[in-house]
Amino acid sequence: MIDTRDDEKFDYIKILTGFALFLCAICLALIVVSLRPVAKWANYQSICVEQESVKAPISWAVRKCNGRSKVYQVK
Repeated sequence: MIDTRDDEKFDYIKILTGFALFLCAICLALIVVSLRPVAKWANYQSICVEQESVKAPISWAVRKCNGRSKVYQVK
């Protein structure tokens, strides 16, 4: 009879642990999905800087890809 209670308690701990791990996995999946636009933007920035740095210095290419080339234009 005493062994039965220990088994029930142990099963509840396993269930709660599994549920907690499942919640953590869902949270991590939501973080991944929410960061996808940032990853796309970073990839675009890398490609843009690589293409623009062929013609000009890297600092100017970074400014141009950020949309600030007119602000920093040297006259």
